[in-house]
Order: sequence, then structure tokens, then C-alpha cells
Amino acid sequence: MRFYEYEARRIVELAGIPVTKYGFCTSAEQARAAAEEIGGPVVVKSQVLSGGRMKAGGVKFADTPEEAAAHAEAILQLEINDQMPRGVLVDPKAEVKQEYYASVVWDGTAKRPLMLFSDMGGIDIEEVAETHPDHVGRGHLTNLFPIPDFEAKQTIAATGVSGSQLNRATPILARLARLFREYDMTLAEINPLAELTDGSFVALDAHMEMENEAVGRQKQLLRTQLEIAEEDTRETYEPSDFERHVAAIDAADHRGVIQGKDHGFTGNLGLVIGAGGGSLTLTDAVRSQGGKPANYSEIGGNPSVAKACGLAKEVLEKDGVEKIAVMMSIVSNTRVDIVARGVIKACLELGKDPGETIAIFRIPGAWEDEGFKILERYGVEYCDRSVSLWEAAGRAVAKVQGAAG
Repeated sequence: MRFYEYEARRIVELAGIPVTKYGFCTSAEQARAAAEEIGGPVVVKSQVLSGGRMKAGGVKFADTPEEAAAHAEAILQLEINDQMPRGVLVDPKAEVKQEYYASVVWDGTAKRPLMLFSDMGGIDIEEVAETHPDHVGRGHLTNLFPIPDFEAKQTIAATGVSGSQLNRATPILARLARLFREYDMTLAEINPLAELTDGSFVALDAHMEMENEAVGRQKQLLRTQLEIAEEDTRETYEPSDFERHVAAIDAADHRGVIQGKDHGFTGNLGLVIGAGGGSLTLTDAVRSQGGKPANYSEIGGNPSVAKACGLAKEVLEKDGVEKIAVMMSIVSNTRVDIVARGVIKACLELGKDPGETIAIFRIPGAWEDEGFKILERYGVEYCDRSVSLWEAAGRAVAKVQGAAG
């Protein structure tokens, strides 16, 4: 679940992290009043669940309350990335001495929270990590014990920050880490974390994302503190074309279930996999053996040939995909032969050789003999339950790496 900036700012406040005096406004008149209360130059920011606000004209500077009202009037009617603003945030134009970056993210590979800190804030942290890696400090956390300040201090000190700056930034990163855990966040980011000319530190912008499954147990925060209505659900990110297409294929046919996700995946091995936890196990098995998954997927519940074909085609048509691996644990209500027909049909309709395109087919269970005969006919390598999921994933990785080499 994503949060608007004004909500993220409130979450940061609740954690005891200093912020500037700000106002959330839904009209030009409210923006004028907020600017008058703040006094001095202000920034008027569009409140949308999207990036690129500055480039789209959704962030404006104002020297007077009248100018703030005029900017708010225009921004409230400005669509950004197909989204109309929830309102505007009116913020004082701070006198900044230096900008920093602070965040806590979920590291899916390490399966632990990761603290990040940089003394080069206000820009994309990935760009900083690539061009100035010595300016990014990292530190993994455990979910088993309290988070001590010294771990945050070590992460910050790794960037060369010292003295009073180190002492003032340390509790902020530590509180951000505790906030991350307490509120079940997948991302808690302050960018920029500003050192003002008087030496104080404040969060000038914040970005928060909560684990969707945690919404039910965070009612105190969501309903009471932030006053977010129960029906106001928000996706963590905008679905990709791949995800929308797979969802449409699934909705069009009641037989079986397919799902597809590719957010954060950029690999060359497409996955047509299933069995609930088996999908997670298989994705991890591919990664652990040096493979680069192009997607995550779920297939099960005895889907039709058309549904299996549709998922396989969407995976194969993703940019960069060289081969696909079709793998599940032992199935009982899903027919092996139907999945085999579906993935082979997908290859043929795209003008691909199934024997070359399907790196491995490992689905043992109901109707497996019939399925294996079909695979044999097209020269597809298959294996039964005597081959573990780990080994099957390894074979697929070896094949795609061999093709790439």
C-alpha cells in the first residue's frame, strides 16, 4: 500500500523524526491560508501516487500566499501520469545547508531489512550508488532483536559523515528503521533529509509503502492517525502491461488460475511455475543458482489449454526472455498434459521451436504420462518427481546461460 507524501510526512512525525511545518490542502483558499500561517516563501506540491511531479509541473515555488493559491489552483487541475491530485502539500522553502538520503527497504535476496544512507541526497539513490558508491552506506537489520542506534551510526559513518552531523542524523535513521518494522513497511524513505543552516535536521520529503497483507493489523495507524477509509485501497505500484494482460487472460476463463508479476524482474529466463509456496521456492532456486528470472508467476487449479498458452505467450513476449522454465511440485487437480499442450502451443504460435525454447518441463502428477509423450514429440526436456525442484531449476539456469554464452 502506497502513501501520499502528506501521509508519509505524518508517519515520519509519529516516529519522532523532525519535519517542517506543512499543510495539506484541497483548495486554493486552503493553500493561501497555509502559506500565510507558514510565513515566507513556500513550495506547493501535487499529491499523487506517482513520481515525476517536478517534471510534470506539479511542484511550484511561491513567494506570497496569493502566488501559492494561484499555483494550487493550477496544480489541483493538473493530471500527472493519469492521476488527478488528492490535494496539494504546502511546505516552507527551507534554507538548506546539505541534503542527505535515508531509507530502509526490504532486501528480498537477504530476506532482511536494509538501511541505506547517503550524504548525496535529493537525487536518485541508484544513480549515486552507481557513480559514487563510496557515498552510500548500507547495513542489514534483524527482525529478532531491538534496533540499536549504533547500527544506524555505523551505516552513516561509512559515508564519511562525522561530528555533529553524525550525531544528529543517527537517531533519525534509527527511528526510520523502527518505523519500518513497527508499521510493516516495505519501503521507508526520506529524500532529502536536510541539514538546515541552523544545524538542525528535518525530513523535507518522505516516501512510504506498506506490505498489503499488513493493512488489517495497522488499523490504528491507517484509520485513526491517517484517517484513511477502509475502501481506499492502493496498489504498491502501477501494474505493468504484462501483469494487466495476464490478469485479463485469467479473468476471461473461469477454469484454473494464473497470475503474473514482473515488477523488479529484468532477467532472461521466463518462469511458468505454480504450486503456491512452490513458486517462491522455484524463484529462489533459480536466483540462488545464478539465474535471472524475468518474472514471477502462478499457475494451477487445472487451467485450460488456452489459459496455460496465454500465460506462456505473455512470458515469452517479455523483453529479454530467451527461454522459459515450466515447473511445479507434484500436481493432482492440474493435468500435466494440458499445461504441456498450452506451453507448446504458445511456442508454436510465436514461431519458436518448443525444444529450444522450453529449457525444462518439470511437472509430475496427474496425466503425466500423456504430457510427457507430447513433450517428447517436440523434443522438450522433461523430468519427473525423481528430480528435485532445485535440480530442475539448476538445469534451466544452465541451459539459458549456455545459450547466452
